[in-house]
Amino acid sequence: MQMMQMMPMMPMMPMRRSLKSLLSAVVASAWLGLSAPAWAAAPAAGGAQPFADDVGAPPSDPDQNDAPVTANSTAPGDAKTETLCDDGVDNDGDTVYDCGDNDCAKAAACQTDGRPEFTEERCHDWLDNDRDGATDCDDSDCADMNACKGSWDRKAAPTSGVAAGRGPGSATAADGIDRSADPEDLLGKGQDVDGERSEHMCSDGYDNDHDGKTDCEDLGCRLDTSVVNCQPATNFRFSVVARTQGTYNVQENKANVEFSAIQLRVLGQIPYIQNSFFLLSFRAEKTPRMVFAIFQVPIKGGHYFNINSGSGSLSLELVRSIHKRLLVDPAFYMLNGFEQGNGAALEFGGPLDKRGKFLYRTFLAGGSGRFAGNIGGTFFPDGNNNFTYTAGAQLWMNLVGYYNRYDSPILYTPAPTTLSLAVGGKYDQRSQERYPAANIQTTFRYRRLILLGEVYGKRELNFGSWQVAYNVQMGILPIKKRLLLSADFGQYLATPFERPPATLGYDLRRQNQEMQYRVAAHVFLWRELFMLTLIWGDRRIRSSALIEGTEAATVTKNQDLRLVFQYRF
Repeated sequence: MQMMQMMPMMPMMPMRRSLKSLLSAVVASAWLGLSAPAWAAAPAAGGAQPFADDVGAPPSDPDQNDAPVTANSTAPGDAKTETLCDDGVDNDGDTVYDCGDNDCAKAAACQTDGRPEFTEERCHDWLDNDRDGATDCDDSDCADMNACKGSWDRKAAPTSGVAAGRGPGSATAADGIDRSADPEDLLGKGQDVDGERSEHMCSDGYDNDHDGKTDCEDLGCRLDTSVVNCQPATNFRFSVVARTQGTYNVQENKANVEFSAIQLRVLGQIPYIQNSFFLLSFRAEKTPRMVFAIFQVPIKGGHYFNINSGSGSLSLELVRSIHKRLLVDPAFYMLNGFEQGNGAALEFGGPLDKRGKFLYRTFLAGGSGRFAGNIGGTFFPDGNNNFTYTAGAQLWMNLVGYYNRYDSPILYTPAPTTLSLAVGGKYDQRSQERYPAANIQTTFRYRRLILLGEVYGKRELNFGSWQVAYNVQMGILPIKKRLLLSADFGQYLATPFERPPATLGYDLRRQNQEMQYRVAAHVFLWRELFMLTLIWGDRRIRSSALIEGTEAATVTKNQDLRLVFQYRF
């Protein structure tokens, strides 16, 4: 039984070699027992002395300098059973210790808790913590842990169970993390600053939050289930984000149930380029099509460049995946008059200071006609095939804590305090318009509360018009891991055209003044991966008489109630 329990501690050695070494050790020990007084005796003068790093190594280690296994200066075998099951010491000298020894089978420190294998300690504690049939390094969850990449040569184990961080309920003195906590509860605790929790930030080869951990070594990258590229898998990962919803339209008295969104994603590291990142996103609504692609390569010190399909320039709304929005869908009025989907874009970015508090990004994008959301396909509204382009830059400032543009505003557990501010500007030419635009965004997060605000403004040059839109959002987590409440309010306002065009093109016809508010309740069904959301929306759209060239304006009211089931894996 004890031989079988030793096997999880030998992930790097073939099974045949492990059994052969163990049998050789048994035969050698028996022979030495007949020819020598004790195997714990001091070595002969002039003989090789044991190295400090080899203290505690098992007899099956082929290194001739191994020291004998000891327990608190007690010769092996003095104790008949494993007296302490969380001290990292082989008390009874039978080559297995703590929870690997059958003597500890009923000890409190050796009872599994059902939580994932997600830390170094939990990946070499001799326990199948998540009860999936795979122990320690045999579990794929431990594939990236240092405990599963070493050899038999190791330093002496600490004598304190608390210092070793062993057993449910204990904590390590080094980082102060409660090992009995759920993974989400560890984020931002101890030495984790909680500034790396997105696929982009977790693949740039840079310690963005300067907590001593880079990319997938960071707790945020390893434990946040939305960061797919750090989950144990092959080089290329596959992810699905889907949404099913039931809708009731108050004005039309109509109801409907449908799959409203399915997003298929393939992502991972670009072959042969360390810390690179690629993402291909497909949508399966109506006609299957690729809607976003990005290929990002690090330069040095956290700086990068990428080529992407042009989605999003200044606003956050275009880069958030479906599951990352407090109100399920983006606010249409924040995008319609200000953003365009260019055919392709080139972006450079990175930190401006050593602490990663100030970051920059610049972008240049272009395309013909109006990009339709399909890679490799455009359409030309109104027969206008003008070349469209945009160029701009953005400065992101982490005033308190760390928060980046790819982070999710969805609160699942209380979060560390953060305060960020982003300021950006660009010049944009669409099929009928030319305009400079400015954007300001701010995010404040404090434990169970998150506030987001955004203002977008532009000056249309061809026809002479000022346009501005704003949106404020709030999320409150009254019951962690169970219930999140959110709401938003915003408007799109525009002055009349000073030089109205002869005909209103596709983009201009959609620029109507509007006001909208929404409230939502999110219920977490399984972690933050499965969510049930009830959302009420009230939208008032005013087609401007001054733009349309008529004397009367039409106000359209749209109210709906939706029950949305969102999930991702």
